Amino acid sequence: MKTNTKLWIGLIVLIFLSPLGLILPDKLGAGSAWGEWGGDEMQKMVGYVPAGMARLGELWKAPFPDYAFKGQKEASLQALSFSYIVSGLLGVAIVVVAIIIIGRIISRRENSSPS
Repeated sequence: MKTNTKLWIGLIVLIFLSPLGLILPDKLGAGSAWGEWGGDEMQKMVGYVPAGMARLGELWKAPFPDYAFKGQKEASLQALSFSYIVSGLLGVAIVVVAIIIIGRIISRRENSSPS
């Protein structure tokens, strides 16, 4: 099997495992997934919000907040798992398209530049 094929299979497996970040904290009573804390959660955990987090926390608005579709705030774990998988697929698709476009731009520059 080609290395490229193995990498794509691995990536697809990781996408379908992504709901574990939602399921395990819920089942273990751990609250939010590790590292996905907002300012309010950080305040509760450590007693303050780091200055950079407070300053830049509202700079970016995610297209799928909490990896969920609009109106899914109180959805079932199954529905949220589906949203996680779709978010993973969408994220991978965006990255792959960006890499292809950048690769073509670089390739054109290298082919058109005098050697």
